[in-house]
Amino acid sequence: MTRVDFYLLPDGSGPADGSVMATCKLCDKATSSGLKVYVHTADATLAENLDGALWSFRQGSFIAHEKHHGQSYEDPQPLVLIGSVEPPETHHNIMINLSAEVPAFFSRFERVLEIVDGDPALRAKSRERFKFYRDRGYELNTFEQNAEGAWTQRK
Repeated sequence: MTRVDFYLLPDGSGPADGSVMATCKLCDKATSSGLKVYVHTADATLAENLDGALWSFRQGSFIAHEKHHGQSYEDPQPLVLIGSVEPPETHHNIMINLSAEVPAFFSRFERVLEIVDGDPALRAKSRERFKFYRDRGYELNTFEQNAEGAWTQRK
């Protein structure tokens, strides 16, 4: 069964700053373990911001990625795909959800990472997603970002 982790960003953070950098860090961690990541966005601007950030968020290197519009891929496939459509079958390890809704295909992933922005309206939408997963019996974990940017699990 899919494991769902919620990553809570500090109050006041929004998509333009917190969620993009958090996503870059989570992609970096996952890909360094050889896992494939699909970043689901519902907003073309957010996808563009993430695309740019993955090229430059860490000095001296980048995370190989590609925007996904439903196309097929030759080997080697990028470890990170960014899109708003259903991902290819090859990407089933981790989905990072940056949209306000739960995608219909979420359950085919081993893990779903829900990034929770500090904006009150976006937090309200994340509570709805939390309830959706909880009501269906998914394993849920919550992590909070501390002042140094590290994640600690909330008990």
